[in-house]
Amino acid sequence: MKKINVLVATVIVALGVSATSCDSKRTASLKTSVDSASYAIGIANGNAFKQNLTGMPGGPANIDDLLAGFEAAMKGDSAAMKMSPEQAQAFLNTYFVEAQAKDAQKTKEEGEKFLAENKTKDGVFTTESGLQYKVEKEGNGAKPAATDQVKVHYTGTLLDGTKFDSSVDRGEPAVFGVDRVIKGWTEILQIMPVGSKYTIWVPAELAYGEQGTRGIKPNSVLKFDVELLDIVKDGQK
Repeated sequence: MKKINVLVATVIVALGVSATSCDSKRTASLKTSVDSASYAIGIANGNAFKQNLTGMPGGPANIDDLLAGFEAAMKGDSAAMKMSPEQAQAFLNTYFVEAQAKDAQKTKEEGEKFLAENKTKDGVFTTESGLQYKVEKEGNGAKPAATDQVKVHYTGTLLDGTKFDSSVDRGEPAVFGVDRVIKGWTEILQIMPVGSKYTIWVPAELAYGEQGTRGIKPNSVLKFDVELLDIVKDGQK
């Protein structure tokens, strides 16, 4: 799981403070080209930093406190600083480890609860590995082998409904090797005949496990709507 680098965060937030502070809103002067360039850097990087903070472990960042700390440090106002730079770095080193562990445990418990309830629902099958699936449409084509390449359309969501990937949205099916994807996909693709549409729920250990990946927290159960379009032969696009 990523950690926010304090130095990078400082650079990104720096010029954002010139426009906004916890005490009052400030108006950018833009009197010179340097002023405008500074403001542009603040807007561009401030937006990127805001997105970065979205996944902050432990809960949403307190922007007012972030800016208060940044401004006090930038001005060298030791009286206003409630932590020294060394104390701040030490705190963050501990905070992120502990907060990420708590988030991961919470996600794990939520996923286990969901899977336990979901497997009792009509039409939901559970394999020996713990993979769950529901047949929305059963095709009558061949079933892929682990060594095959397949063409599929899919949409992936988290349990809260957040969409993290979709070939449907991109308007182009994905083509990949059956054994070149997460374990849950490798398993289900060998169960599905060509022409099938399944909804699958992939336990974390068959997906991105304890590490997670971009946009997916550690220990996340993933849901996919999968349509197996074809087995791709050599030379076929």
